[in-house]
Amino acid sequence: MSTAVDAPGAVASAGVPAFEPPLIGTRDLVDEAVVGLLARPMRTLLTVLGTVIGLGALVATLGLSQTASNRIVGRFDALSATQVTVSVKPTATETARSIPLDAPARLHTINGVVAAGNLSEIDVKDALVSASPVNDPQKRARFKLSVFAASPELFDATRARLRYGRLLDAGHSGRGEKVAVLGPNAANQLGIEDLDHAQAIRIGDELFTVIGVLDGVERKFDLLSAVIIPEGTAREQYGLLSPTSVVIETRLGAAKVVGQQAPFVLNPADPNAYKMAIPEEPQRAKEGVKSDLNVLFLMLGGVSLIVGAIGIANVTLVSVMERVGEIGLRRALGATRRHIALQFLMESGAMGVLGGVLGASVGLLVVVLVSLVQTWTPVINPMIPLISPLVGGLVGLLAGLYPALRAAQLEPVEALRAGT
Repeated sequence: MSTAVDAPGAVASAGVPAFEPPLIGTRDLVDEAVVGLLARPMRTLLTVLGTVIGLGALVATLGLSQTASNRIVGRFDALSATQVTVSVKPTATETARSIPLDAPARLHTINGVVAAGNLSEIDVKDALVSASPVNDPQKRARFKLSVFAASPELFDATRARLRYGRLLDAGHSGRGEKVAVLGPNAANQLGIEDLDHAQAIRIGDELFTVIGVLDGVERKFDLLSAVIIPEGTAREQYGLLSPTSVVIETRLGAAKVVGQQAPFVLNPADPNAYKMAIPEEPQRAKEGVKSDLNVLFLMLGGVSLIVGAIGIANVTLVSVMERVGEIGLRRALGATRRHIALQFLMESGAMGVLGGVLGASVGLLVVVLVSLVQTWTPVINPMIPLISPLVGGLVGLLAGLYPALRAAQLEPVEALRAGT
């Protein structure tokens, strides 16, 4: 009796299943990725630390940029926002190349003007300033100081504070008296510490009585190191024809309107002869500050994030090289290239997500601590900490892409041989 030879598929038909590669599900890949991460906890921790630093720096810098920009705008210099300065254009015609002496009175007719005063820098040639009331031929203790002529209203417009004595008034200017008010730096340089006794200075050969010393100004800081004389005296002694500029203090929000109307009040016939220094609108300044800070901090945070990504890529690549034998065994047991690639991508992505969560927490903590120390109000976009884990995961996936592809390209036989 002859025996028939079974066909290749006869064994399967007889009820014995043929060998098939095992099915690997998503849960299996996740389990393998977790095991791979926990197998080397210290290395995983150090790798995640790089991502934490990167994303923490990114969140912190974004938060600090928003906090700082709001702080800067919140402390936006109201003095600058309410200051308008009038001067004559260099291209103005001869007939219009002057500012009226009664400019402060004219400007007060504009609604929104709080104070206005004339200011002129006097050309005293090579004359030096000395605190000695006696003309010293040897010119000892003489200094080159700026000399300004001012109308009485200028001290209100600059918010000048008086340390000693009194300020210039309309009587001093009208009579052309040789009196002077010193800025605090000029007084210190000349050695004038008080006005308990009559103090006098010389500007060249001209003797002036010091009637006051300023304690400070909130505008026109050149006055701090200058000698200030009455406008009428400057006309008589130094031939001042007209003021060089007018300093105007306005109500908050009125600077633009005052700047538009002032030229017509000063010279209706030729308003284009004047140059108006009008402060930038606070909203525009706010947007400019915020934009500049955001760009700067985004660049710094981006660099930190790149450093973290490089760390993930390096560690994942090293892990692939160390686990060549494991990769070969998995391939031999039926894992496909896709399974191997997904496993390493999951490991790198998990490190990125974990780094994103911890980094967002660290970044928020930094913003709060800095704001607490500086007594600021912390400001941060609520979407930033929510997006950080997604960004971390994306960075981890991108960083692990090359190592995962390299692992997937290993042949089972070569991987087993290299791993033994």
